[in-house]
This record gives sequence, C-alpha cells and structure tokens, in this order.
Amino acid sequence: MLLTEEQKLLRDAARRYSRERLLPAYGQREKAGKLEPTLLRELGQMGLLCADLPQELGGMGLSGTTAGLIIEELSYGDFNVGSVAVVATLVAAILARNASPELARRWVPAMVRGEATVALAITEPRGGSDAANMQLRARRDGEAFVLNGEKTSVTFSATADAFVVFARTGRPEDGARGVTALLVPADTPGIRATRFEDVGNLALSRGSIFFDDVRAPAVNCVGAEGKGFTQVMQGFDYSRALIALQCCGAAQASLDEAWSYSKEREAFGRPIGQFQGVSFPLAEGESHIAAVRQLCYHTLSLRDAGAPHTAEAAMCKWMGPKTAFDVIHQCLLTFGHYGYSKETPHQQRLRDVMGLEIGDGTAGVMKLIVARERIGRAAVQY
Repeated sequence: MLLTEEQKLLRDAARRYSRERLLPAYGQREKAGKLEPTLLRELGQMGLLCADLPQELGGMGLSGTTAGLIIEELSYGDFNVGSVAVVATLVAAILARNASPELARRWVPAMVRGEATVALAITEPRGGSDAANMQLRARRDGEAFVLNGEKTSVTFSATADAFVVFARTGRPEDGARGVTALLVPADTPGIRATRFEDVGNLALSRGSIFFDDVRAPAVNCVGAEGKGFTQVMQGFDYSRALIALQCCGAAQASLDEAWSYSKEREAFGRPIGQFQGVSFPLAEGESHIAAVRQLCYHTLSLRDAGAPHTAEAAMCKWMGPKTAFDVIHQCLLTFGHYGYSKETPHQQRLRDVMGLEIGDGTAGVMKLIVARERIGRAAVQY
C-alpha cells in the first residue's frame, strides 16, 4: 500500500511514540492493572485518537485507512492502548453518525482529546453472540427511559465515563427491530459496575454493568427508537478491520524481537537464525501477518470509497486474532526457555490477543457472516 506524505508523517509520529513511550512500560501497565491517567490525553494531544472524525467534532477528517495505520503502530507498543484507540474510534464514529448534534458535541470532542471514555454495553449473560436477543429492558416514562437488567463483558466497565447501552424497548419477538441504543453517563444513579479477573488485557477493565431503575433521557437515544441495533451495528464492519490491525501490530512486535534474538543467540557455534528450523517459521509468520495486514487495508479502502465491505471485515476479524496468536506463539518458542518467562512480552501479547478471538464476534460468527454475504440466507440453518 502506497502512503501519502501526510499518512507517513502520522504513522511515523505514532511509531516513535509507541516504541519510546508505550513499549517499555507494556508489562508495567499490566502489573498496575491500569493505564496511566495522562496517557489518553497524550494521545489526544498528538492527534492519535479518532483522526477520521470530522473537524467540527475535533477530528482531522482523515480516512479510515489512516486511522488503521495509527492503531497498528500504537498496538506494536502496547496492545491495550490499541484497544483504547479502536473503541474510541468506533464509538465516536457511532455517536457522530447516529446521535443528535447536541449529544455528539457533548461527548465526541472530549473523546478525541482523550478526556472521556465511552464504552459499548451490548453483550448479556445469556446471549453473547446472539446480540439481538437482548433482555435488558428500557421502559418509556415520559421524556426518559428506565433501564433494568445486566450487561456483561463490557470493556472499560470500571473506568468509562459513559456507556452506549443497547436495551429492548419493543417486544421480545421483534428481535433486532425492538432494540434502542441510549447513551448513559456512568455516574447515573442506579448503575453498579464490576471488574472481572481476566487472563489478559489486565490494564483495561472488563466486567458487568447492573442497571437498577436507571433513568436515561430520551434525547440520549443513539439512532431512532427501536432501530438502534440495526443502525449502530453498521459501524462494526469498520472496527473489525481495525481490531485485526491491532493484532497485526502486536504480532509484528514479537516478530521483530524474535528476528533480533535469532541473530544474537548462538547454538552449535553460530547464530540460531542460520538454522532453517528457526528462520523458516519466522518467515512464515511474516508472510501470514503481511497477508492479513493487506486484507485489512483493502477492507478499509473499500469503506473509504463507500463500497460494500461486510464480508471482508468479517474475514479480517476471524483471521487477525488467530493468525497473530499463532505467530506470537512461534516467536515465544524461538526464545526457548527464556520465552516461557514473564521477562519477555510474548506471553502477555498471547493473553491479550486471545481476548479478541472471543470478543467483538467469534470466528464462527464471522465465518457465518462471510457465508451469508456469499450465498444469502441459504447459509442459515433452521
């Protein structure tokens, strides 16, 4: 992919920041269980958050492809900072496209500056992949909705400033057509958040959100009432390509470290990189990551051109995390017993990447989407 001069400048700025500021403290952030309070504001000041947003909302009006370049570079240094950038880009775009102008102006510029985090609250305990089968209710009460129920697997559950909550306002049999999206500030009375003890992504908070007679003004609807799910979910084709690039960034970091180690570590009197048993698996990893990366940028270029890209985005989402996990695993093995130690970052990247083999759509769901795009409803079994 040929880059413009503007894209090169932004990529290089993100690359320097990632390697100098993010990478050295990747493991420390996991031990602390949080990101530094100043980190998001630094990203905002550098223009590395939501660069694709319109200028009137604080962004730079750049392409989705450029946003992908930034996210891949940030993820090279810290996978979890890449997650922050992906969620911010997705949610800010959803609000800019579907919220009222007043609501968008209240939240989006703050997200672009790194001063606010808005999380998505979609998944429920009884339906992860079946996101349209929601049980959390939003009852209309005058000029407000009253929410009761639980959302789970919410990233930034304990740290977000607000949530875009998907709630059922219609009949259960209405499916996706009876779901409304509402922006609810995290400090609204009746909200209680928990934090899970996860395998990875420990610098972020993932948990459940409980809603007990929580009142949300009707003006906080994101999209039309009863149509929030179908309108808002369109943004996920975008984030799926960004997620795969996030995984590519982490895998590339492990590959670079493994190549460097293969030149320094000696066995049988010569560098281990001279053995094909070491160099060939790394060469395969480079090839696989390069292929996924190109698919991602192809998908983003389709989006930027206004062309359909649902199937391509689903391909990115299932291939990106799986390929990255496999490649990082091979890099860990390249380091031998040393790679099994927590002194190297490969084990942390493995655990962090693994979460995206589950979250935001499993491989099975993504493959079903590809099949539907190719053969329609014949792909659905009744």
